[in-house]
Amino acid sequence: MLSVKPEVIIPERLTWERLRDVQFKKKFYAEEGVILLHPTFGPTVQALNGKKVTISGYVIPIDLESGLYVVSQFPMAQCFFCGAAGPESIVALKFKKLPRRFKTDERCAFSGTLRLNADTIYELNYILEGAELLPESR
Repeated sequence: MLSVKPEVIIPERLTWERLRDVQFKKKFYAEEGVILLHPTFGPTVQALNGKKVTISGYVIPIDLESGLYVVSQFPMAQCFFCGAAGPESIVALKFKKLPRRFKTDERCAFSGTLRLNADTIYELNYILEGAELLPESR
C-alpha cells in the first residue's frame, strides 16, 4: 500500500516593510461613538491573508494574566501604543498554546497564520493566529 506523506507548508518570512502596504482613513464607529483609523490593505499584504508566515520583533505584553501579547517592529518606547509608529507596526499574537511569559522588548520570532482585520475594532489590524515561538527564540 502506498503511503502519502502530509504536505509540509513552509511559512513565508513576513517583513515589517510588507505590512506597511496599508492605508488608513478616519472612520466614525457609532457603536462606540469614536473615530478610529480604518485600514485598506494593499495587494502585497492581502496576498498573505490566511497564509503561514514567520515574523520577528519586540514582544510587548498587553495582559499577562490572559497571555495577551503583541510583536512590534519597534521596542515599547517607540511602538504604536507609546511612540510615533502606526498600527501597521504591531501584530497581535494569538497563541496555539502559550509557551511561557515574555519580557517587555524581548526579541523573538513567531510563526502562525496571518489574518487581516478591517472589521472588528476590538482587535488589531494584523493578527497571528495559532502563533508559536520559533525554536531559535527559546
